[in-house]
Amino acid sequence: MAAEPELDLQQGLFSHLLELRTRLIRAILALAVVLAVLVPFANRLYAWLAAPLVSRLPEGAHLIATEVASPFITPLKLTFYAALFISMPVILYQLWAFVSPGLYKHEKRLARPLLVSALVLFYIGCAFAYFLVLPAAFRFLTAVTPQGVEMMTDITHYLDFVMLMFFAFGLCFEVPVAVVVLAAVGVVDLDKLRKGRRYAVVGAFAIAAVVTPPDITSMIMLAIPMCLLYEIGLLAVRWLLKPNAADAASHS
Repeated sequence: MAAEPELDLQQGLFSHLLELRTRLIRAILALAVVLAVLVPFANRLYAWLAAPLVSRLPEGAHLIATEVASPFITPLKLTFYAALFISMPVILYQLWAFVSPGLYKHEKRLARPLLVSALVLFYIGCAFAYFLVLPAAFRFLTAVTPQGVEMMTDITHYLDFVMLMFFAFGLCFEVPVAVVVLAAVGVVDLDKLRKGRRYAVVGAFAIAAVVTPPDITSMIMLAIPMCLLYEIGLLAVRWLLKPNAADAASHS
């Protein structure tokens, strides 16, 4: 008789491992399909990524490749990043499908909008960096280049810089999600969040000073949206957590 619960436990663990393997395979397949579609456009994707810098370089200046294989490898690396970026909704859905059966109803109600919001805000942060911040930063950097110095950036270093900017701005735009999560786990409440506005503003400008290129315009362009996103986080706490508290009370 004692062996039956242990057998059930082993069967349950085995079924969960099979489910995890299936979800991982589907996520990897989605990434592989998108990657295969994008590979023929690798050079075009890199030209699109380099446009904010190339359009602001002095006449006759251009990007360079300092390594033998970088003209081939760097566009492929960008293609992988782009494939991961595009297939991320499918990957997150597979993760959600695996973990959601073990969540309570009120946890699902909170997790769904947070997951979708986190993905959308990350995309918005990357778009904000590409269309607004990078052009302003490159305009500043090309303007302050000393006389007699020709600005010719390596294509690999440029890719690493832009990807770092995308990742940094994507994470910084997750402020509303972070605020809701902190309130949901009980670290802070709505009153503390409201009283902490001044600290949030200081923190936003401090983070912006570290993350952005060394020009005041880029810093302001990140700090102000972070302050606005903090206010959106306060609204989200008021909208999302009260219904969940009621659901939690009904479960207890």
